[in-house]
Amino acid sequence: MRVLVTGGAGYIGSHTARLLSESGREVVVLDSLVKGHRAAIGSLSLIQADVRDAVFLAQIFERERFDAVVHFAAFIEMGESVADPLKYYLNNLAGGLTLLEAAVRSGVLRFVFSSSAGVYGTPSRVPITEDMPANPINPYGQTKRDFEVALEYSRRAYGLSYASLRYFNAAGAHPDATMGEDHRPESHLIPSIFLEAMKGSPVSVFGTDYPTPDGTCVRDYIHVLDLARAHVLALDALKDAPGEGHVLNLGNGAGFSVREIIDKVAEISGLAIDVKETPRRPGDAPVLVASSEKARRLLGWQSQYADIDTIISTAWRWHSTHQNGYGD
Repeated sequence: MRVLVTGGAGYIGSHTARLLSESGREVVVLDSLVKGHRAAIGSLSLIQADVRDAVFLAQIFERERFDAVVHFAAFIEMGESVADPLKYYLNNLAGGLTLLEAAVRSGVLRFVFSSSAGVYGTPSRVPITEDMPANPINPYGQTKRDFEVALEYSRRAYGLSYASLRYFNAAGAHPDATMGEDHRPESHLIPSIFLEAMKGSPVSVFGTDYPTPDGTCVRDYIHVLDLARAHVLALDALKDAPGEGHVLNLGNGAGFSVREIIDKVAEISGLAIDVKETPRRPGDAPVLVASSEKARRLLGWQSQYADIDTIISTAWRWHSTHQNGYGD
């Protein structure tokens, strides 16, 4: 199987591209490198391009003859999406639609999409199941949801097979510490704690008045390799289910508050962590915790790194040995 992985030089994309390659797929990464890192994909084939370039994408699909697409390429900052929504609509939605059109027009009808728990907005209950309403509260979540709708209509019209994987909070790093999280700027909680503490700077806690036990946001953390494995399984499932579409949550079903994560990071790393309490960020939901029973049932997927100590420990091995990330 020949697979195009867009955004494959990013955090989750690079881990997935490596796992796909290790499992016998022929992988081609397409990434603009605006956010991704060339070093993250090792010896895998790279096409440096933007998914919004319709003419170039048409040429790539004609030349390369892919069997499937795994689509990660997107901007991911919820707060930034509120401040600059057009950036997100143009890249995440318009770029995604340009890619989808190129795939469908060239006959590539297997598509795995990197979606998000952000499509749920502020859920009425937890754990969240896939049949609950999608009510995004920021442009990031809205663009993910809008693209999911486009996938479903494309399934009905063109026979597309797709899996939309709604992940919760991706975290951790490859256990061999050769790959990890390197966003610039870094806004994800666990790496932000490491980076700020290693610099001797305080860690910002955005909002302490949420309706949660300690007043800080609660999130479901899932290891990046567990996410990568789900993409591989989803591709296999689509091979046996032409013309079907699936929406699947990916999480561990356990929530941890920001304060609990800070305490865990301090315990595992031995770092002294100062905290600075700041106002809420726009677009943050109080609690996001997943039910992943559907993914377990449909894909046979199971977390292999479900324990929060393990997740944080793999992240610490990466950050303690790569204080400059990939160094590019």
